[in-house]
Amino acid sequence: MRPDRSPQIRRSSRRMVPLLALLGTALLAAPAHAKSFYHLGSAVTLPGKVPGWDYLTYDAARSRLFIGRRLDGVTVFDVATHKVVATIADSTGANKAILVPRLDRGFSVNGDGTSTEFVLSSLKTLRRIRFGHDADAGSYEPVTGQLFFTMGDSRKVAFVDARRGKLVATLALPSGHIEASAPDGLGNIFVAERDRDAVVRIDARSHAVTASWSTAPCHQPTGLDYDSADQRIFVGCRGEHPLLAVLDAANGALVTTLPIGRGNDGVVYDPGRHRIYTANGIDANLVVIEQTDADSYRLDQAITTRPMARTLALDTARDRVYLVDAEGGVDPGKRVHTAVAPFYPNFYFDQTFTVLTYQKN
Repeated sequence: MRPDRSPQIRRSSRRMVPLLALLGTALLAAPAHAKSFYHLGSAVTLPGKVPGWDYLTYDAARSRLFIGRRLDGVTVFDVATHKVVATIADSTGANKAILVPRLDRGFSVNGDGTSTEFVLSSLKTLRRIRFGHDADAGSYEPVTGQLFFTMGDSRKVAFVDARRGKLVATLALPSGHIEASAPDGLGNIFVAERDRDAVVRIDARSHAVTASWSTAPCHQPTGLDYDSADQRIFVGCRGEHPLLAVLDAANGALVTTLPIGRGNDGVVYDPGRHRIYTANGIDANLVVIEQTDADSYRLDQAITTRPMARTLALDTARDRVYLVDAEGGVDPGKRVHTAVAPFYPNFYFDQTFTVLTYQKN
């Protein structure tokens, strides 16, 4: 016969029963893995005045962030040391830097319709190339080796031979607000037309529009990126109900829409992780959308950022997102861009321009 346990052992066993029950409940309720969220890893304020800024471009080979700081030109920021490496000489008015690693070249997009060509490895300026009278943004088309520049005020786009630095052609468009663009890797470029609620496809070989598609119900398309594997166009729209629209690049058909924040300017796709990132300056958030397959998308996470952080660049190796912002205000004696927001800043305070790094660890 098995001897009875001592009273002390019996009391300990009775105390363990509720504890084990609670532990079992916790294990059942716990997720298979804890979700990892982006959070602010660093905020580095750069010295100087804040006349404005626009697009960000990341050089993964050298861990450098190129910032179009308009009147100041292109600022080059080392994301590893958190220091400014250089300002590209003679790039005044730059909205963006287009990087072409295969040529060891970079090209700024200057608001006066010029591009400052520089050596990507040394950051030495080579020349300033004239292609028009104004410029907003652009991209590099790898099949034809052409730089593509958008000129909203002129209602045109320009094609420049990247090797020779020579204007090849211009193409008139019906839009006065030509926004972001992205190549498909097959010789075409997709471009957002904000005032027409449209995305156009341009053949870089013939310099002609080959398709024009509505983005409705996604209004005021601004940010844009492309998934070459699944042939999907991602468009961020600023309308009354801000959305990310997913279009089929073969025929322009609307695949789906998902809500994002107000004031979108930047959309970036990470093909390795199958995520779409949207920076939304008015609502001050970073919305990350997961692509489960070509036609299926869902919210991965939304993170609070800072007001006016509306453009972004992605560091896929470190899984980090870079944004910039500055402290601003509204002077009622100056024009206010109420079409964007009722109190959209029309000036920024000096010594407040900041590079924000969002990371998961």
